Amino acid sequence: MWLPEDDPGRPEPEAEPKVATPDSGPEVTAPGEVVEVDPWAGTIEESVGLNPLAPDLGDYPVVMNDDVRYFLDRFTGSRRMVVEMWMSRSGQYLAMIREVFRNQGLPTDLAFTAMIESGFNPRAVSRVGAKGLWQFMASTARRYGLRVDRWVDERLDPEKSTVAAAAYLRDLHRQFGSWALAQAAYNAGEMRVSRAIRLTGSSDFWDLKRTKHLRRETREFVPAIQAATIIGRDPDQYGFEIGGEAWDDTERVSVPPSTDLRRLSTGAGLSLQMLRALNPTLVRGITPPGTKWEVRIPAGTREGVLTALVPRRPAAKATAPRRAAAAREIHVVRPEETVSSIAKRYGLSVDDVLRWNSLESLDQIRPGDRLRVAELLR
Repeated sequence: MWLPEDDPGRPEPEAEPKVATPDSGPEVTAPGEVVEVDPWAGTIEESVGLNPLAPDLGDYPVVMNDDVRYFLDRFTGSRRMVVEMWMSRSGQYLAMIREVFRNQGLPTDLAFTAMIESGFNPRAVSRVGAKGLWQFMASTARRYGLRVDRWVDERLDPEKSTVAAAAYLRDLHRQFGSWALAQAAYNAGEMRVSRAIRLTGSSDFWDLKRTKHLRRETREFVPAIQAATIIGRDPDQYGFEIGGEAWDDTERVSVPPSTDLRRLSTGAGLSLQMLRALNPTLVRGITPPGTKWEVRIPAGTREGVLTALVPRRPAAKATAPRRAAAAREIHVVRPEETVSSIAKRYGLSVDDVLRWNSLESLDQIRPGDRLRVAELLR
């Protein structure tokens, strides 16, 4: 789940295996399982498809019951160091997430769903293959417009995956009528939550939590988010600090199909590790074939990258004019010609003709000899 594997208070896993199904939502992952930290969070681009006219879906209601208080106590107590790590990353992404949600008419507090999903790590990978800030499984990601294939995995794009998560949460809220149930379905899948509602006759998450119709992971997922939200609303009160200033000192450049980041790294003098970190969606470090692609690069490096993209011309081979020029460097001695007459013909000094042809006297040439009458081509 979202607690580190070495957490001494971590619940024992349930007998039910954690299996991704086509109709299930993305599975939650532990921040302790994350593989890397993406160092950037860019500005919101027009291309992400924000809708400023989206209906306002209201506030995110938080309750303070025993379940929420349990996680609030843990997050401010025994697991404080873990939460500090989450909060140290949050500043890179919170502003972007809130802007996306605001433009989609969603409560901005939903941003703290990502805190429990991934610890605000856009490179997080779960045991079952869920990835990114929002821990999308591939099937759900594709359903919400993210490209996931052998070349590109947009689950690792913080901006695009946030737009997809906003759309998914909005659909779940439309289906279940509450944010608590929407978040439960985000974790467990729509079918499991629908089944729990049908079996209990209740559409209140806190009622469902007291039953065994939801997995323990899902029963704990929602109160953990609510505790994270309480902290996120007023981190100073709980002794936390939002860290990691959003880094938008980057720009995009369009590159040809199948551009290898190693080529850009070498040609533009940029760190390959940095280019890979700025472009985590490129699974192989190569842009997909068949289409141009926008690569994110450090600000101020555009000219160097564009220069690196210019195809290198092969070394020029000897051309016909060059061969003709080479031929004109040789004079075939005719009858009655002398070194002096040959030098005069080509406007040369006698000494040059003697030196270029290793001659010691004017009388050493004969008809048919080949004399060099120009400097060698450089």
